[in-house]
Amino acid sequence: MSRVQWSKLLFGLAPFVMALVCVSALLLAVGAPPGEAYRQILQGAFESPAKVADVLAFGVPLLLCSSGLLLTFTAGLWNIGIEGQITMGAIFASAVALHVRLPAVLQIPLEILAAMVGGALWAMVAGWLRNAANVNEIFSGTALNYLATNLTTWLISGPWQPPEGGSVHSTPIFGRHAVLPMIAGLRVSWVALLLGALGFAAVALALRGTHWGLQLRAMGRSRTSAHILGVRVKRNTVLAMAACGALAGAAGAMRALGTYQSLRPLISGNIGFLALLVVMLASTKATWVPFIVFFFAAILTGSQRLNLIMKLDDSVGGVLQGFLVLFAVLMGGVRQRLEAASAARGGGRLPQGDAPALVGEGEAAA
Repeated sequence: MSRVQWSKLLFGLAPFVMALVCVSALLLAVGAPPGEAYRQILQGAFESPAKVADVLAFGVPLLLCSSGLLLTFTAGLWNIGIEGQITMGAIFASAVALHVRLPAVLQIPLEILAAMVGGALWAMVAGWLRNAANVNEIFSGTALNYLATNLTTWLISGPWQPPEGGSVHSTPIFGRHAVLPMIAGLRVSWVALLLGALGFAAVALALRGTHWGLQLRAMGRSRTSAHILGVRVKRNTVLAMAACGALAGAAGAMRALGTYQSLRPLISGNIGFLALLVVMLASTKATWVPFIVFFFAAILTGSQRLNLIMKLDDSVGGVLQGFLVLFAVLMGGVRQRLEAASAARGGGRLPQGDAPALVGEGEAAA
């Protein structure tokens, strides 16, 4: 490996090592042996086929959302509204599940397609606001998340309430023809696994081997420069948001049709926000995303065992994720400073970062 490749590898692994060190110190401070805690987490995630299935059931929606965010991050867009897009996907899928009855071979694809349309439309609202009124997608996305959550609560307690009366718990359980087929009685569907793999592969290919992917990269570096070079920035803004929303909507369908088999409040389970952390940790490099997704899914699933065996709060997994993101941002800053110093010594140009800026360059011109 070259010196540059070794440097990238070290900067990529450093956040994991530093996070493990910090969490280990916290565990020692409360009198819990770190080695035993990590062993329990691993056992909780992989001790049986059922546990592995739980990891995959959580990981597939996370992978779909992370894949979609690769597109928007590459284009310089902070799609904070992905939580609402997951929720709208679940709502659209639930509408078909509750009000349409077809053979499963037709019903399930229709539900997934409806979910992707719902997520895409919700994301396009944020894209349209960015283009038409220069409303930053962070603010519009936050508002749309709130609206989607309240729409879910209204549907469950109103038009879609169970036959026994109003409830904020869930809609009626969907019929067998409307839910995802599970693998050997486990809590994971082969349909979800296939969709997750196809979604990630499509995004990776789009970013690496298509003209559209190059256009998104140009937008991520400078919207103004991309516009000058002939890139249709406004159109690609909406397309990138719509593609991400479609994948997030599919993730919502996986949650509604597979995990819960009904529509519930807060059905996204914060998967959208976790996907933001995944893509930030991966620095928008698609190759890292499946590994980080699997790691996060395993940690979250396995950490539930800590409360049962070691009487520790299962939020240890969340603490580890928080440290990972903190150190990933820190190491990213260190790397940028080193690159800037190297460029200054060599008289070269300062390299552009991969992560999108909070305020794009030349917003009005683009």
